[in-house]
Amino acid sequence: MRRGIEGGRVCEEFSPGYYGLCTLGGMFSAGTTHLAITPLDVLKVNMQVNPVKYNRIGSGFSTLWREQGPSSLWRGWSGKFFGYGVQGGCKFGLYEYFKKIYSDVLGDHNRSFVFFLSSASAQVFADVALSPFEAVKVRVQTQPSFAKGLVDGFPKLYSTEGLTGFYRGLLPLWGRNLPFSMIMFTTFEHSVDLIYRNVIQRRKEDCSRAQQLGVTCLAGYAAGAVGTVVSNPADNIVSSLYNKKADTVLQAVKNIGVANLFTRSLPVRITLVGPVVTMQWFFYDTIKVLSGLFNQANDIKFRIGDDSSYSYDIVPIEVRKQVLVLHKTCSHTYNRTMTLDAAIDRISSVAHFLTLEKYPLYWGWLNYS
Repeated sequence: MRRGIEGGRVCEEFSPGYYGLCTLGGMFSAGTTHLAITPLDVLKVNMQVNPVKYNRIGSGFSTLWREQGPSSLWRGWSGKFFGYGVQGGCKFGLYEYFKKIYSDVLGDHNRSFVFFLSSASAQVFADVALSPFEAVKVRVQTQPSFAKGLVDGFPKLYSTEGLTGFYRGLLPLWGRNLPFSMIMFTTFEHSVDLIYRNVIQRRKEDCSRAQQLGVTCLAGYAAGAVGTVVSNPADNIVSSLYNKKADTVLQAVKNIGVANLFTRSLPVRITLVGPVVTMQWFFYDTIKVLSGLFNQANDIKFRIGDDSSYSYDIVPIEVRKQVLVLHKTCSHTYNRTMTLDAAIDRISSVAHFLTLEKYPLYWGWLNYS
């Protein structure tokens, strides 16, 4: 039996099962969090479509409750749950997949570039999956007579507008979500590093699981807030196109105004998106923790110089691969239940093994946890 499974890990890193679990984790985290904030989303869309009538958060909720009843606040919930569940699965699962591919090709020399490329690639596919759900959701939320939900909304939209109706807002959806996703994932990854290095001043693997998930929440909120500001103009354009307030992107920009693109519905979006992204990352990383996938292979730590310590996940991926091959070989040779530390301890000249000519900086010694 493989060490990962014996150690409580349900699958090996970078295996099909690993990407499948990341996809399921993304579906659960995104679907549930978006479902929970449906009332805020209903208000946000109405503020974008009818800013004169719904000009503030408090009065906007009161108007919806008074004119359309309390059930109006949950209109479009099915589109939120299923649509953003599918999108979240694609976004998180494919992000992990593309990050592995681009890391292999580009190496770890420019991590930000890898994060940008990985998140953008994943988001392209995620929005293709989301677009039909979003088209129905926005109409249900702003046009009470259109449909009650996805079941009657899908056939009605298809009968009136055909397939193009489902993807009318795909380009502005990409315009909104691609910058958001690229900024969000990159901000999250760098925020995590910043918090561990400069705030906690401890390595991730030296922290408890509760502390690690706490860092996840802080980095998640920062990522959501920054991404929201960047994507706000495109979000206003999407709502305008879906509700036929404009026929083209340029017409939508002209109708809304350049300044309003950045400010309209921004407070409610920050209120909405910040906690959503935070909870998404929290649920996602919690699932990885419970599955034994979080902080994988961080049994090994490399010390560079006298003062700096770097965790295993920063070591170039070529070295990582060889260490894992070494561990698998050791485990098979000596004891199938042997830990990674114990397996490496059985091998002489481990430091020399890690100091490939290509990576002279990693000469030093192993520091065991």
